[in-house]
Amino acid sequence: MLTPSDLEEIKKITKEFFKKITFEVEIEFLPQRDFTIPINLKAQEPQILIGEKGQTLVEIQHLLKAILKRKIHENFYIDLDINDYKAKKIEYLKEMARSMADEVALMKTEKSLPPMPAYERRIIHMELAGRADITTESIGREPARKVMIKPYS
Repeated sequence: MLTPSDLEEIKKITKEFFKKITFEVEIEFLPQRDFTIPINLKAQEPQILIGEKGQTLVEIQHLLKAILKRKIHENFYIDLDINDYKAKKIEYLKEMARSMADEVALMKTEKSLPPMPAYERRIIHMELAGRADITTESIGREPARKVMIKPYS
């Protein structure tokens, strides 16, 4: 578990990181959940930090985590979000999953979602796990792996 001094060090390093990349951001550290430290950023030009399909955000999070791991030797994760991009994306994915599942259940034909990263596929599977009228399966190989929604038989 992270100590209060570890958390202070994480805050300090994170602030220095964004200062060094010369991006004006407002940083909000949310309460730690299990081993995860949620960090929300507010930026005037978030699209530059988010990138296409959130890829830049993923890379920034990975880089920041690597820098932090050099100083903090405890096990932890960071969850970096910019202008609530991830929260909006998760809600969009859940809504798309429910809509497609309804269509599959009604039409009794399987549908595939577009290729997506593992964490997005997991959101789809979790959202539809409680439904008895459909089933989900990930098919294909990375990076073209996608979720298939099928009527339950």
